[in-house]
Amino acid sequence: MIVIEGLTKDFDSFRAVDNISFNVKKGEVLGFLGPNGAGKSTTMKMLTGYLPISSGTASVCGNDVTRYPLETKARIGYLPEGAPLYGDMTTIGLLNFIAEVRGLSNADKRDKVNLSIKKLQLESVMNQPIETLSKGFKRRVGFAQAILHDPDVLVLDEPTDGLDPNQKYQVRELIKDMALDKAIIISTHILEEVEAVCSRAVIISAGRIVFDDTPETLKAKSTSGSLDEVFRKLTHK
Repeated sequence: MIVIEGLTKDFDSFRAVDNISFNVKKGEVLGFLGPNGAGKSTTMKMLTGYLPISSGTASVCGNDVTRYPLETKARIGYLPEGAPLYGDMTTIGLLNFIAEVRGLSNADKRDKVNLSIKKLQLESVMNQPIETLSKGFKRRVGFAQAILHDPDVLVLDEPTDGLDPNQKYQVRELIKDMALDKAIIISTHILEEVEAVCSRAVIISAGRIVFDDTPETLKAKSTSGSLDEVFRKLTHK
């Protein structure tokens, strides 16, 4: 469902992403890992059409993201890092607005907004202005807008950032449930996230892929069974 080949991004003379290739199939949850500044968010922005590609290709459900941007975005649910939300809107007001932008019919809009609120357990804050919400609730509102239109592909940048342990568990269980009929990429630097929900891990360092295999294989590379240890070895410059 997601195919990335030779993807590269240059900012003037600085190469942020350097000729990376990988794919994600339906039913797969891929953990996209790397230290800060490794190129994770830049890759996600290119994949979702929010940043132009310098060279290489990315396609979603058979649509090249550069040639068919609208078709691509219709198939993707995207939770960017620090997702911008309209603070003066209520939770339900924002989700209704996103549903209208997505072109959902009135009946479909109502059903999908209510389902998103239920899945992210936002009932208690649905009529509350977003600017008054905690960081964790804001993150869950951002997640709700990403799944609102029931997309085939989810691209989630730090989806559990700011959540308490109970909220993290709930969101991770939701991701596992949704993975049955979707392709999901989780960009994160939290190694426990990979163990908890991912079927595959790709590690990027200085813009290049340094590992692509299962979390179990990654863990087996450590003499102590610690993901932290092997992560440091793979990403140490």
